Amino acid sequence: MDTGIQRILDKNEIQETILKYAWGIDSRDWDLFRSIFADEVEMDFSSYSGAPGSKMSADDWVEGCKSLLPGFDATQHVLTNFMIDVAGDAASAIVYMKAEHFIANNLGDNYHTLGGHYTHRLERGSDGWKIHATTLTVTWSRGNRQVYDLARQRVAEVG
Repeated sequence: MDTGIQRILDKNEIQETILKYAWGIDSRDWDLFRSIFADEVEMDFSSYSGAPGSKMSADDWVEGCKSLLPGFDATQHVLTNFMIDVAGDAASAIVYMKAEHFIANNLGDNYHTLGGHYTHRLERGSDGWKIHATTLTVTWSRGNRQVYDLARQRVAEVG
C-alpha cells in the first residue's frame, strides 16, 4: 500500500482508539475502555494528583477508574487538536482535553473541570493500535475539587 495512504489510515485508527478513551469513560463502557490499552501501561497524572506516574496492569487502571467515575452524575471528556506522529508500528499523540465532572452537592459548585492535554504513546500489534503510556498535563482547572471525594464516597457506598 502507498505509504501516504497507510499513514492516513494509521492516524485515523489511532484517533479512533484515543476517542474510545473518552467514550468509554463517559458511557461507563468498561470493556470498551479496557480494549484500547496494552496489558501493561504507564500512567502519569501527576500534574493533576501530585502522585508520581507508575506502571501498572491495564486491568488495575480500569478498576481505579471504576472506583471514581460512576460516582458522578455525569462526565464529559472532550478531545480535540490531535497531533499524531507515526513511525512504523509506534506512534505518539498529543491531544487537547477538557474533562467535565458533575455531581449535585451542598459543598459548593456541582462541577470541576480540567483542561490541558494528553500525551499518548501507542504501538500497533496484531489486534490494532493500543495505548502503552499516557501523561495528563493539566494547564487549568475551575470549580469544586471536592466533587472527586464525593464521587468516590458514592461508589464506595453502592459498592
